[in-house]
Amino acid sequence: MSGPSRDPRDPLEDMDTHNSDNDLLDEAEIGEEVQVDEDHPMVEDDEGDTIEAEIELQNDSVAHFDKHKDSLFSIAAHPLDPSLIATGSGDDTAYVFQAVGSAPLLPSSYESNPQPRGERESLPPIVHLTGHKDSVSSIAFTLPKGEFLLTSGLDGHLRVYAVPSLPQALAPGAGYKFVAEIEEVEEISWLQPCPHLSYPNTFAFGANDGSVWVYTIDAGSAEPLVIVQTYYQHTASSTAGAWSPSGSLLASVSEEGSLYVYDPFGEAAAVGVPMSSGQALVGLTPDDQRFAVEGGLYSVAIAPSGAFLACGGVNGTIRIVGLPLLSTAASSSATKSQKGAGAKSKAGGGKQSGASGSGQAGQILASLMVQSESIETLSFSAPPLTLLAAGSVDGSIALFDTAHRFAVRRHIREAHEDQAVVQVSFNQGSGQIQAAQGGPLHENWLLTSCGNDGVVRRWDTRGGTAAAGMGLVGEFKGHRGGGDGGGVMGFVAGGGKVVTAGDDGLSLVFDVGEA
Repeated sequence: MSGPSRDPRDPLEDMDTHNSDNDLLDEAEIGEEVQVDEDHPMVEDDEGDTIEAEIELQNDSVAHFDKHKDSLFSIAAHPLDPSLIATGSGDDTAYVFQAVGSAPLLPSSYESNPQPRGERESLPPIVHLTGHKDSVSSIAFTLPKGEFLLTSGLDGHLRVYAVPSLPQALAPGAGYKFVAEIEEVEEISWLQPCPHLSYPNTFAFGANDGSVWVYTIDAGSAEPLVIVQTYYQHTASSTAGAWSPSGSLLASVSEEGSLYVYDPFGEAAAVGVPMSSGQALVGLTPDDQRFAVEGGLYSVAIAPSGAFLACGGVNGTIRIVGLPLLSTAASSSATKSQKGAGAKSKAGGGKQSGASGSGQAGQILASLMVQSESIETLSFSAPPLTLLAAGSVDGSIALFDTAHRFAVRRHIREAHEDQAVVQVSFNQGSGQIQAAQGGPLHENWLLTSCGNDGVVRRWDTRGGTAAAGMGLVGEFKGHRGGGDGGGVMGFVAGGGKVVTAGDDGLSLVFDVGEA
């Protein structure tokens, strides 16, 4: 193309002095019209020249769900069928869908006559649940059979829906009947279904005012939601809660750094275990400098044995606290009853049996600090393994051996690069029920994690610090990640699949296979 040219660094006014009518092109002289593609992002190099940026996206998922209009904050799987998924979102609604899909056996390059593949369609919704006025921050199916679906949000409301029996619950348009709604608090921080087999369809939630509530559902009653217990021990927002594997005890932690363990069904009291702090079996606060964690506590988990718990807080601090052993207390109480009144009097009666059952209850068994930032997630492995996994905002995962003075077995420093670890989990789906029944938990050595980098990873936790690749056995990408609002906010695992809740508004289904 003929015409005037200039160095891009020359000022425009200098070029104007050289223009004349003879320098202009006629329409007939135009050889090519350049079309500007506005879809390609443009960046500048070091010299200020504009170049085209190339963005590579990797999607390992076999299916996706994209009906939400905002970030996904919560996800749950049905305890009897892990393909039945419920998600809660910042769009103030919840969806239920079936996570199905499988990866092709061979890539298209191996096909004898490969055909172009169109855009993959979203998984269809089974039902769309509305009614909240703010983000649905927590969602759960009740245990043990998933008879009800619970949604709770930052509007302080908790809504209950009856789940059709399987397989009808999987059919699009299945009737998830609204049962009841409560509004006890300003915001609900966490929601946990109770695994106790004697108290089905029971759950607990914590609130921003520090209160903790335990409810059970009686669908046949005029008032289906029945309060079991209410606790007002915390003086700041309750940030996390956890049931013991048997469902007998409930623990909660808060922003002010307190820990309380409750006896909602009176099973500890029935065998003589005394209360140590008002309504709680165990109560520890920052007033005890040995327990104090500056900045508060944000995660809690109870060991499979029920003998102790772990709670995590700011600056990578983890406290290990002993719990009362109810089975030991019950055995002691029965033994003393058989000895008769005389023996009971000499032993001090119920008080002595409670002491034996309490054991190390309320004692700080260990203080751990391997990671540098807040511990956001904790998970215990099932027997025979004795591991505690901790995920931190610093992007690392630490594995502790609970049977050997909580020695550090592995510190995966860049488990999710420099992005926060949002969730670690040894067991998902029906694991709670299997644990409560004393049944086996398969693949208990396999740890799944997700983070703000948008990646799901799986780790083989067998072996020590010399494990190849720190034990990484799988990596699954598809969310945007990179701290750009595309992290993974949570996941559920089961049936050879991991299903995610993404900050980008997507739920992705990854086929991870059976180990």
